[in-house]
Amino acid sequence: MTYNAEEMQQILEVAFRQKQKGEYTREQIIEIASELGVSSESLQAAEQEWLKNNVEVKKEQMSNSQQRKDFKSHLFAFLAINGFLVLLNLVVSPGNFWAIYPILGWGLGLLLHGIKVYISNY
Repeated sequence: MTYNAEEMQQILEVAFRQKQKGEYTREQIIEIASELGVSSESLQAAEQEWLKNNVEVKKEQMSNSQQRKDFKSHLFAFLAINGFLVLLNLVVSPGNFWAIYPILGWGLGLLLHGIKVYISNY
């Protein structure tokens, strides 16, 4: 039986998934590649590309995590300070609810920050 390149790749992917719990040394990867007729230069270029992509993905994940932490800090500050302003407003001038203005202004900024962090990253 013969296989084309795509079928061979699919078979190897299934085999690798089945052995997923195991690990491969660099030497084993080089040996497998040479058995498949992949030159050491091609393998080295592929490894460098994979490493570059892997680093970029990890940087993006860290960046997303930091953005979510920053948003949570922003939300906490919004709730704490505006809660204080509402209490101050109720004590000082209960007939005039002026605390709504900073709540609406800051709330708009908080909403845009949340959209940027949670919606634009997907």
